Amino acid sequence: MSLDPKVAERLKRNGDGLVPAIVQQHDTGEVLMLAWMDDEALHRTLTTGRATYWSRSRSEYWVKGATSGNVQHVKAVSLDCDGDTLLVQVDQVGAACHTGDRTCFDADPLEVSAAP
Repeated sequence: MSLDPKVAERLKRNGDGLVPAIVQQHDTGEVLMLAWMDDEALHRTLTTGRATYWSRSRSEYWVKGATSGNVQHVKAVSLDCDGDTLLVQVDQVGAACHTGDRTCFDADPLEVSAAP
């Protein structure tokens, strides 16, 4: 089986055939991580309920938590208005970041100097 053609035709992929996937905790709105999906990763995610991504560094699919136990149970997937970004809402078990942090965005906050 492959990705539903109606979904596939809406996707705007980058030059590598990938779409960024923003991953969010479904009940709190907490942004957990950014990953990449191609058609097959999105198909697997939609049909298994387990978040599946394309690893650009390893050039292979990975199911979040398959080795770490930090599983993402998918609650919803949405495509943005332009068709170039996915929002994956999950129930995160354990850390989302490979560093062991809850999110990939809490380790290095940048200072913002607000303009008047």
